[in-house]
Amino acid sequence: MDWGKGIVLTIVAFVIIMISMVTICVKQDDIHLVTENYYQEEIKYQDQIEKIINATLLEEEVLTFDTQAKIVSLNLPIGAKGTLHLFRPSDARLDQKIDFDIANPAENAVNVGALKPGYWRVKLTWEDEGKAYYQEKQINI
Repeated sequence: MDWGKGIVLTIVAFVIIMISMVTICVKQDDIHLVTENYYQEEIKYQDQIEKIINATLLEEEVLTFDTQAKIVSLNLPIGAKGTLHLFRPSDARLDQKIDFDIANPAENAVNVGALKPGYWRVKLTWEDEGKAYYQEKQINI
């Protein structure tokens, strides 16, 4: 075998590998964005900053997680309404949104034991007396 055949075989092998890699990449359908409307969410981020500031000014911690019981507790006053978003960064198909309206302070816990084990972000957005709040907590189940 001479140099010419070696160079041709190397180029052919390289082309075959590149074509197979492009084919594999094109066939992937398991790509999940954090949000579908990325640019619209970015524009609304100033409102989000104001909600975060409102939540930090509260005297008590609103969102707590009990690792033993696998329960997320919401320490909110009666009349608070909002959404609890259980966000899984590695797989958007596992995300859950739970709407709530606190009518009884004893019923302010969410059992997350049935969720897939791993890293989760719990995002809490609520309104109380016309003021909007946002708090986020990272948990491992």
